[in-house]
Parts: sequence; structure tokens; C-alpha cells
Amino acid sequence: MFGLFKKKSEKEKLQLQYEKLMKEAHTLSTTNRKMSDQKTYDAEQIMKQLEQLN
Repeated sequence: MFGLFKKKSEKEKLQLQYEKLMKEAHTLSTTNRKMSDQKTYDAEQIMKQLEQLN
């Protein structure tokens, strides 16, 4: 209950953004391969940022 108003750290924000992009890439993979590849590339860039934070 006390963590209700706690702000997310930069690492948590990037992790959520990575998961969102990978989910979008997966759904696009059946209809638009080019967009799926772009989303995957964007997700990989975010993963690199996450690794730099560690």
C-alpha cells in the first residue's frame, strides 16, 4: 500500500517499454514483417540501454 505512489526507476520504465515493443513485434509478425522487424530493432536498442544501467 505504501508503494502505491512510488515512482518507477529508469530501469523499470525501460523494462516495460521493452516488453511492450516485443509484444507489438510479435503481433505484427503475422501481418507486417517490416514493421515487426522495426519494433524488434527498437526493443534491442532498449535492451542495450538496460545493460548499460547494470
